Formats: sequence, C-alpha cells, structure tokens
Amino acid sequence: MQEIYLDHSATTPIRPEVLEAMLPFLREHHGNAGSLHRFGRDCRRAVETAREQVAALINAEPREILFTSGGTESDNLAIRGIVEATDRKAIRLVTTAVEHHAVLHVCESLARANRVDLQVAGVDQEGLVDPDAVEALLGDETVLVSVMHANNETGVVQPLERIGALCRERGIPFHSDTVQSAGKLPLDVRKLPLDLAAISGHKLYGPKGIGALFVRSGTGIEPQAVGGAQERGRRAGTENVAGIVGLGRACELLSGELQSTSKQMEVLRDRLQEGALATVPDAGINGSTAHRLPNSLNMAFNDLDGERMMFALDQEGIAVSTGSACTAGSLDPSHVLLAMGQSHEHASSAIRFSLGRDNTEEEIDRVISLLPGLVEQLHERPD
Repeated sequence: MQEIYLDHSATTPIRPEVLEAMLPFLREHHGNAGSLHRFGRDCRRAVETAREQVAALINAEPREILFTSGGTESDNLAIRGIVEATDRKAIRLVTTAVEHHAVLHVCESLARANRVDLQVAGVDQEGLVDPDAVEALLGDETVLVSVMHANNETGVVQPLERIGALCRERGIPFHSDTVQSAGKLPLDVRKLPLDLAAISGHKLYGPKGIGALFVRSGTGIEPQAVGGAQERGRRAGTENVAGIVGLGRACELLSGELQSTSKQMEVLRDRLQEGALATVPDAGINGSTAHRLPNSLNMAFNDLDGERMMFALDQEGIAVSTGSACTAGSLDPSHVLLAMGQSHEHASSAIRFSLGRDNTEEEIDRVISLLPGLVEQLHERPD
C-alpha cells in the first residue's frame, strides 16, 4: 500500500541533512555547553551557530533568540514571562478565540487565578480577526496582546501588521505564535511589529523537543525555569545541544528554499482542493481561501463524522487529521471552527490536509480519486 503523509501541520519528518548535522552531537561531542573545557567549548560554538541560523530565518539578532523545548514552552514563557515582569496591579491580556491551546490555556489559567483580566476577540466566518475588535479591547492596563500568525487547524493568516501597529502605538508588547508560519511564510521581525514569537523545530523538518522564542531587545520577561544562567538567565537548564543544532540546520535550509517550497505546496494544495470540490458533492472549505498558509486545506464533507473519515483515509495509507494533534482524543469539536460560527455537527466533520515539501502530484491525485468512494461508503454506513 502506498503511504501518503498529509499531516505536516502536526509534525514534519526530520530532514536527512538535519539528522546528519545532529549525529556528531549525539556521538562524539557530548560536552556540556556550559563547561569551559574543550568539550564544552565545542558544544557552545555549535549552539551559538544555531542561534545565528534561527535568527537569520526571521531576520532577528542572534541575541534575540532564546532556545526552549518547543512551541508550547515558548508561548508559555512569553505570556507568563511578560505578566510576571510587570509591577502593575491591574493587568489585562488580550488574545483571540482561535489561538492554539498553548496560548489559550495559559491565558485562562492566569485569569482563573485572578492574575489578569482576560479579553478575547472573536473572529468572522472565515476565521479572521478584525483589528478594530482587538483595538476595542485595549486599555491602559493591557500588558500583552497575543495573536497567532497562522492558525494550526485552518491555516488562516491573521493581519499581524495592523494589529502590531496598534500595539506599537500604545507601547503594548505584541506576541505571536508563529509555529505554523515560520518556514512557510516570509517572517521579518525587523519589519513586522512583533516583540515575541514562538517557533517549533518539528514543524520545520527539525527534531521534536526543541523550539525557540524570539524576544525583541528591550522586552523584559521573567524566566519560568530557574536554577541556572543558561540562555542569558532567561531559561535555566542544560542545553539540548543536538536538538539546537538540528533546529539551526533546519532553519538554515528553509531560509534558502522558502519561496520555491511554498509555491510548490500551494500548487499541490490547490490541486487537491479543486479535485475534492469537483468530485465530492457538498464538500466545502473551512476558513479563508484568500488569507491562508500555502500548505493548508481544511474541508468538511457533507457533515460526515470527521474522525470516521480520517480513519477511512488511514486504512488507505493516507495520513490526515481532524484538527490539532494537541487535542487528539478530545470528544469536543474544534474550538476554532466553533468560534467561526459553525454548528457542532459541521465542526465535527472537518478534515485537515496539510502538505509538505516532499508530496507529489501523483499522491494528490490518488487522494482525489479515493475521496468520492470513501464519502459514499460512509454515507451508506452512518453508524
């Protein structure tokens, strides 16, 4: 059976070049990057080279890159770090209803503890946030605004430039979960008014368990992991040298390929979309088609149960998802689609196709050829 992987928004396969770069730091170079002897210095140089590579992907300064264990930690560190760095008694956080749970849950946790006044902006039927709606929630007590760049379920890209400009005018730090967009869209923090941005290695053809947080120079955050002076005192713990090296190499590779790879995925994504809409009655697209990632397609198939559709595709060797991998196993429909005004039934029918750099026309055509029959079978066996 031909296996086709269309779940790159959940995780990407590690690239051979990335693994090759990591292997010496799993075999020969076993030193602690904080040690002063030769073993430690070799690893320290590798960490700082990777910092430069990650910084180059988003046009940051190397000193603005802070290594973490992944996107979730980066988001948590950004939000909690800003809240704990302020000496204000009244604190407001502003975010959106479609954020990744790595953002929503930490904001909600702070609100439950009466640490912050949490304000949540809604979205329209296409999943887009209105900057005017965000502006209406801002106030003198606002210490942070957090709006994701691209949604992990629908791929919808938010208007960060306009929202960031509103924050910049008021001197409010602006954070974005850029886990899905980094490496797929141009991301220039010298032009984009971002103060904090989260990156995850395994979304970039790098290893799992490593990530980064961009912290613009002059932005103060309180560390959440303490006990050492690593990462300029902002994140204690012995550095994951092999993972950091892998993340750096993955970013370096993407820096030179972003435009061509994104165009390739966009062409295949559109081929899949057109084929599915043409062959499957009542199929529809969830989210904006004008403002989305080049690799993402979220579809509903005539209100069929999305999980059954996912397993039917899996039996044919095709890997897709019903939404975020971080909510797999949940019985609740997507909070993103519900926020877009969809019914529980419609939201539960969603399938996310997310393409990668190695997908081919032949794979996409096979998926298109199988979809009508699978949909018909599931309609005939509703239970």
